[in-house]
Amino acid sequence: MIEETLVAGGELHGADLAERDLAQILRAEPERPRVFVDCDLREADLRGAYLVDARFTGCRLDGARLDEAALDGSRWEGGSASGASFFSAECAEARFERVDLATSRWLGALLTDAVFSGCRMTGAGLGGCRGIGYRFTGCNLMLARMAGVVLRGQAIEGLRLDEADLSKADLRETVWKDSRMRGAVLRGALFAGADLRGADLGEIPLAEAHVLRGATVAPGQANMLLAGIGVQVAE
Repeated sequence: MIEETLVAGGELHGADLAERDLAQILRAEPERPRVFVDCDLREADLRGAYLVDARFTGCRLDGARLDEAALDGSRWEGGSASGASFFSAECAEARFERVDLATSRWLGALLTDAVFSGCRMTGAGLGGCRGIGYRFTGCNLMLARMAGVVLRGQAIEGLRLDEADLSKADLRETVWKDSRMRGAVLRGALFAGADLRGADLGEIPLAEAHVLRGATVAPGQANMLLAGIGVQVAE
């Protein structure tokens, strides 16, 4: 029954698919979208799988391999995929809501218009991802590797980016609210036109402060930046 559903599509509830090699059985387009509810897919091999418009609800995919999988339009709600690899996966218009994606890896993944909402993404490797229009809202991205990400013109809300690698990130014209990037690596990042008044910048080293050229900061933030180089502003 499980094998038939995997091939034809439809819903699977509570299936134990941990460590299974599913690459071939999921390669073909099914008759209807595949739906996984409370399934165990830890360490499963899903490389190249056809999962367009698939649904994952409360599933565990820790350590799963989804390299080159077709995940366009897929929906992920709850559950976890910590340590999973999404190398060169096609994830256009995919939505991830409250998913544990800590230390997941996305090198070469196409993320055009993908949305990550309320996800735990500590230590995630997002450098080298492709596409535009992907968004992160209310996510924990501490220590994430995000070199070169393009978030230009977006509202940055509820993000924790402490100690994240944002080198060469395009953050021009962004508007920040209730977000943090204390200790983030900002080397080569672009902030022209950004409104950083709603961001906790922490102390930015003098050698990196120039990256904020063209951005708007609040008076208190300006004082903190100056304090970082030993300058005190008198009231």
